[in-house]
Amino acid sequence: MMAALVGRNAPPKPGLAPEADLPPEYWQALLNDPRAESRSGPSGGALRLSQIPQHILRVGCRRCARVVEIQKVDAARLYGRDALWKDVGRRLLDNTCTQRTGRHEEDGCWPAFE
Repeated sequence: MMAALVGRNAPPKPGLAPEADLPPEYWQALLNDPRAESRSGPSGGALRLSQIPQHILRVGCRRCARVVEIQKVDAARLYGRDALWKDVGRRLLDNTCTQRTGRHEEDGCWPAFE
C-alpha cells in the first residue's frame, strides 16, 4: 500500500517545450522500428526503360485524372532504352495536356507513375 502512494506523490517528469528538439533516442527508436519504410532500389519513375519489367507503362495525372499508356517497346523506340521513365511519362502527359493557363508555374500535368 505504501509503495502505491509513493509513486503518486512523485512530481511528473517535465515535458519538452514546443520548440525543443526531440532527443536522439527518439529518432534512433524510429529507425530501429521494423515497420520503418526502407527502399532498396529506385522508385518506378527513376528507373530507365530497360530496367522496367512491365510491358505496358502507365502514367496518370493527379491534376486532371488522365491516364496515358504506352508499350515499353514503343517507348524505347521513341525515346531510347536508357531514357528515364519519369522523363518519358512527363513528355507523354505534356504532349496531350489540356491544363494550359499560360503561366509556367500552373501549366501542365502532375505525373503519378504506376
